[in-house]
Amino acid sequence: MNDNVNTIAGWTLFAGIVALGLSIGSGLYFQADKPHRPHTMGFPIEGVAEEGAAAEGPPLATLLAEGDAAKGQAIFAKCTACHTIDQGAANGIGPNLFGIVGKPIGKHAAGFAYSGDLSGHGGDWSFENLDVWLKGPKAFAAGTKMTFAGLGKAEDRANVILYLLQNGGGPALPPPPAAEPAEADAAVAGDAAAGPAVEPGADAAGAAAAPQPVAGANAATANQ
Repeated sequence: MNDNVNTIAGWTLFAGIVALGLSIGSGLYFQADKPHRPHTMGFPIEGVAEEGAAAEGPPLATLLAEGDAAKGQAIFAKCTACHTIDQGAANGIGPNLFGIVGKPIGKHAAGFAYSGDLSGHGGDWSFENLDVWLKGPKAFAAGTKMTFAGLGKAEDRANVILYLLQNGGGPALPPPPAAEPAEADAAVAGDAAAGPAVEPGADAAGAAAAPQPVAGANAATANQ
């Protein structure tokens, strides 16, 4: 009886050792303990942008042409904790921004201690540079003292730029780009379908200008 028990226990132990060995061997062969990214990802979902992809919007010139300085003033209210914008106002934590558009970067406000990264950046505060700066100051000049995270919406940045331009002037706004050929063709097709414009009274004027019939030489008159 004891021999049978020992035999069964031995075979059971042997089977367990074999199963454990096979598990370890298959794990090493298939690298089951090292999960990895699949070579081909799942099916893309239509309408969902890939991670890191930036959606393209209207160009800056178009946003400036269609923007609103009053909306920019409302957004600029959050900037007044550090900046002044009235002419002749003192610098705050940040420099006074009156007339900043078009001026040299990091050199506009006299007496203000700009960071080395900003004062040494070079160039002017063009519309494009202002747009990049307002989107992310740290991305524009890594060593800037400005802690503002930036404005994510392109429309908000354009409106703030228009408000800055309203306070002190600057270069003329860039012209918006011409319409795409497809849009232009659609506009022409719409005008053609509508037909030529006719001014009020044009039909009456044309009828009056038309030649009137002349009575024949042998026509009878009312007095004859």
